[in-house]
Amino acid sequence: MIEQLLTVLADGCFHSGQELGGQLGVSRSAIWKQMRQIEASGIEVYSVKGRGYRIPGGLDLLNKDAITEQLEASTLKQLGRVSLDLVIPSTNAKAMQSVYEDGHGSLYLTEQQTAGRGRRGRNWVSPFASNLCFSLTWQFSKGAAALEGLSLAVGVALIRGLRELDIPDVEVKWPNDLLWRGRKLAGVLLEMVGDASGECSVVIGVGLNVNMPRSSADEIDQPWTDLQEIAGQAPSRNTLIAVLMNSLVPVLEEFSEHGFAPLVEEWQQANAHRDQVVSLHIGRNSEQGVCRGVGPNGALLLEVDGSTREFHGGEVSVRLP
Repeated sequence: MIEQLLTVLADGCFHSGQELGGQLGVSRSAIWKQMRQIEASGIEVYSVKGRGYRIPGGLDLLNKDAITEQLEASTLKQLGRVSLDLVIPSTNAKAMQSVYEDGHGSLYLTEQQTAGRGRRGRNWVSPFASNLCFSLTWQFSKGAAALEGLSLAVGVALIRGLRELDIPDVEVKWPNDLLWRGRKLAGVLLEMVGDASGECSVVIGVGLNVNMPRSSADEIDQPWTDLQEIAGQAPSRNTLIAVLMNSLVPVLEEFSEHGFAPLVEEWQQANAHRDQVVSLHIGRNSEQGVCRGVGPNGALLLEVDGSTREFHGGEVSVRLP
């Protein structure tokens, strides 16, 4: 019933309790109770006597039909199940639980994550129907060693998609963030299941800020931005996920065959810290040097005392000193 109510209220207009009850086949009292649950989830609802209920600004709800209609035939061919939930703890967690049952190319979407995670266990803020949180499962046959650079390849694919939507100047921060003018726009979280030396599946989780309510800003512990700020008007989230999938799927196919090497130069062009002095924090240790981009295996190249050294994933982060 909540999903039906939200679909009606998504237009941002007033709807009376009697009207809503008639559409859903329930009493006005039942509608009132459902509205309390909607408010408890963090969605702002206006209630005006004589006019009814309204969600100010409306909602840009995800719709599987609207998404699949915009997917290219080659993308659809690679996708299996498309799952859409209103609220779940994490799309990555659901994908990890279902990876063997649902298989290759399964896409998991949700309007809200209650326990979304960023890198190193950080909380990923996810207000209802405001941003984009999705996970895609993808099968690889060459083992974990062949997955080096995968998060960087995903970043390249996301930038390609955003560029198609006229979102300019998005940059990559090694190894898995997208930035705009130094502020975080998106993050990528990869998790692997299966044989580390053979057949394995990777859950590719992406969180992208689309239209973040400013009331959620206090929950974010780093500089951030969203597509609403960048573009002035955020694209429809249904169009956004379709365009991103149309970019991501061919990149994953290419990566499966050739690894990250063919994408190195494209990543370098978007490198947010190219030729800048940066600090790398590895556990309690840190290194400082000049960022010289990445190698064909996705390792970060850092010039330290005149020599170039490689740094791989794990607990490495990059921050301007």
